[in-house]
Amino acid sequence: MEGRAAVSVVQPLLDLQVIDGRIRDLQQEIRDIPQRKVQEQERLSGAKDRLERAKAEMKNAQLRVNEAELEVKARRDKIQSLKQNQVLLKTNKEFQIYNLEIAKIEGEIDAYEARQLAAMDDMIPVKHRVAEAEAKLKEEQDIVDRYGAELDARLAAVKAELAIAEAERAVAAKAVPPPMLMAYERLRTRRWPVVAMLQADGVCKGCNMVQPPSVAQMVRRNVGVVSCGMCGRILYMD
Repeated sequence: MEGRAAVSVVQPLLDLQVIDGRIRDLQQEIRDIPQRKVQEQERLSGAKDRLERAKAEMKNAQLRVNEAELEVKARRDKIQSLKQNQVLLKTNKEFQIYNLEIAKIEGEIDAYEARQLAAMDDMIPVKHRVAEAEAKLKEEQDIVDRYGAELDARLAAVKAELAIAEAERAVAAKAVPPPMLMAYERLRTRRWPVVAMLQADGVCKGCNMVQPPSVAQMVRRNVGVVSCGMCGRILYMD
């Protein structure tokens, strides 16, 4: 009898609670892993922003090159048209006016070509920045992909562990008397842990409240389920 009395009547619940604690941890990890993957993806935002800015600079520089090129072409076409009309002129004065207009347009062409060259020079460092940003993004993406694969593998392992734990729980639950199991299940969604130690000084380790001597005495007698008067947890003594 002394050997039996040394074992708490709520020991089956304690065994079940150990399994439930492991299940809770595994379920929490399953919930956390997708969030960790999202956080890793967010690491890429800075590298993506740098690449987008560099590409925008490249686009602007290319637009300046293209605009200058179009202006040059338009003015060359204008000169070609003036020269074609020039052969039809009848007076030297008209011919000179056309020459002045052509010279003016050629000056404009020189200015636009200078702009075009300047824009092309601006593109050189921008191209370097784009290449650097692309390399950095690829490096970050590789790190995130590797970590994501590790998280996926861990998720699969945790789910397998959870399946085993749930099978163990089903077996452990059968070892608990039905009334005791019902009390445990009612509390499980509201209190954790459900089963708490009553310390030698009469304090419930679940809520740290001192229990009346009568409660401590009932727990010591070890004859059934005794609950904390404050938090409702099932009490036991080590």
